[in-house]
This record gives sequence, C-alpha cells and structure tokens, in this order.
Amino acid sequence: MFKHKKVLISLCISAYLAISAFQISNIQRTFFKPEIPSNFPPPVYELKANPLTEEGIELGRTLFYDPILSSDGSTSCGSCHQQFAAFAHQDHPMSHGVDNQFGRRNALPLFNLLFSKTFFWDGGVHSLDFSPLNALENEVELNEQLDNVLKKLNDSEEYRDKFKKAFGVSEITSKVFLQSLTQFMATLVSANSRYDKFIRNEGGLLTAEEKEGLELFEQKCSSCHATGLFTDGSFRNNGVPNNYRFDKGREEITLNASDRGKYKVPSLRNIEFTAPYMHDGSISSLEKVLDHYTSGVEQSATLDPLLKQNNQPGLAITDPEKKKIIAFLMTLSDREFITDKRFSEPELFLNTPKPNEKNHSHTNNR
Repeated sequence: MFKHKKVLISLCISAYLAISAFQISNIQRTFFKPEIPSNFPPPVYELKANPLTEEGIELGRTLFYDPILSSDGSTSCGSCHQQFAAFAHQDHPMSHGVDNQFGRRNALPLFNLLFSKTFFWDGGVHSLDFSPLNALENEVELNEQLDNVLKKLNDSEEYRDKFKKAFGVSEITSKVFLQSLTQFMATLVSANSRYDKFIRNEGGLLTAEEKEGLELFEQKCSSCHATGLFTDGSFRNNGVPNNYRFDKGREEITLNASDRGKYKVPSLRNIEFTAPYMHDGSISSLEKVLDHYTSGVEQSATLDPLLKQNNQPGLAITDPEKKKIIAFLMTLSDREFITDKRFSEPELFLNTPKPNEKNHSHTNNR
C-alpha cells in the first residue's frame, strides 16, 4: 500500500511540475511584445486583448505572405505590401487585385499600426483586427469571402497545427484568424531612422542642411504631420484635384458633405520608399509634392484652412527651402525596418510562382 502511495504522490508531483512548466512557458510567450520607442505616443491597440506570442506572430507572418487568402491563389498581402517599400507598393499609383483589376486608391504603407485609431484613407475601419477584411472581401482586391478562407485553412492540417500551437484551438475561427494577422502587423514598428537616433541621443547625426530642413518642416508641415509618428491621424482636404465623381473621401464614411475630399494624413516616415504619393498616387516625387503645396493646391469648399494664406490656396515655400525640407525627410528612412528578416517573406513562399506579381497591389485600397 505504501509503495502505491509513493507512486501516486510521484505522479501527482510530476503532473504539477509539467503543468507549472507549461504555464511558465505560456507566461513568457504571452509577455512578448514589440519595443515601444521613447519618442512615440502610447499604443492605441489593446495588446492585453490579443497578447503577442512568438507562435502567433510567426503564424500571422505566414498568412500575410500566403496567396491562399485570395480567390484564385495568386495574391497575398505581401505581394504588393513589399517590405523594401516599407510595405507599400512601389511605383503603383492605384492598387491592383486578382485578375489584374484596378482599385481606386493608392496603397498605404504598413507600419506603426499599433498607434492608429483609424485605418485606410477614409478611416472606415476603427480596429486593427478588422483591417484585413477590406482587402479580403473587396472584389477587385483579394476577391474572397471570410467563410471560404476559414474553410481553406481548416482543411489544412498544417494550419490547424499552427493555430493549435498559437491559440490552443481545434477549429480556426474568424477571431483567431484576424488576431493572428494583427499579431504580425503589430510588430511592424518603424522607429530606427537617422532622425530617431538623433532625437533620442543614440548617436544619430544630422547635417546643417538637414537641421535647417527640420526647422522648416516644423514651421510649414508639422501641424498635420505631427508627433513622433509624423501624422496627427486627422482627415484633411489637401487640395489634390478631384471632381468627387468617383471618390468623395471621408464623406463616404460619415455621409457629411463637410468631409468631401478629406483623406487621412499619412505618415511621412519612410517617405523615400513609398512613391507615388497622395490618395490617388498622382504625384511621383517629393519635389512635385512640394510643388503641389506651393502652386498646385485646388480651391474647394472643404480645403484645409492651413493651406490658405491671404485667401489664396498654397503655402509659401521657396525652392531652396524645398531642397532643405526634402533633405530632412530623407532622414526619416528606416533601413533597418525594410531589411529586418523578422518581417520578410518566409522561405516556403519565396519560390512560389506569383501570377501577375508586378501588377498586384491590394490592402488599404480604401
């Protein structure tokens, strides 16, 4: 009897230790989180509601680059949200989707999403978790349905195993599917430009011209491109010519005529990599962007008041000042971010044929 009791006690202790080890392991993984830069505001996204884990992040990265999310298996989020372009689609004015269909807006880059209250040019989505649905179910983008994507994933033993390890579930639901993509996108923090290292006293240096450009930027541009994110997250009409026949901007969400032609102020971080510019991709270079703000601003009822001087549209910026501002903007390039292997396409997709790869762009078409 005594011998049996010793065996039973030994088994109980072993079970307890195993459970404790599992819990400790989970706690360690649960507290994995991206580093929040000291020159950034606090995150908006509630990380406690979707604790980041190594398994969840890696699963999200795999899904981000997997063309299984598109209706014809040709396109993934990463097909056009290219890391080398700060997760924008370089040289594409308008987004393209499956069957090479055109969207109507330029694809926004993907970084520092943890700090955003709204998403897309018109701010039609208020949660990072739901942001992938726009591309997924848009008929000119991924052209899929969420239910069908979940079916494809549940039919995959490999994906079922990955979700089991990341979320402890036997069935892949919409909640864990979206949370996994969020976990990867939450890690896309870009904050190691030369400017960042200068402002944080980490050894970054700016030239005299770049410092003058910073001063001019603060005078001419920082009212909208504010905070360490270089956007205040607001919606403004910046005078890009628009007859509003096909795209009314923020008005399409609020149904308020006072929002006609207003679009979200984009971040200027990594601006060197994300051409073409504006919501319609109509401006090809930074030089032309500044030319627009001095002589190309179109008057309209909703034009931002900051772009009016003496009742005339446009800003007073001389050509030498433009050169200095652009020199400063180049210091916002985060080359560590665009080469970080943690964000790159997984090996299993690198040699996968991608039909019409050069022409595809989808997410953030709103």
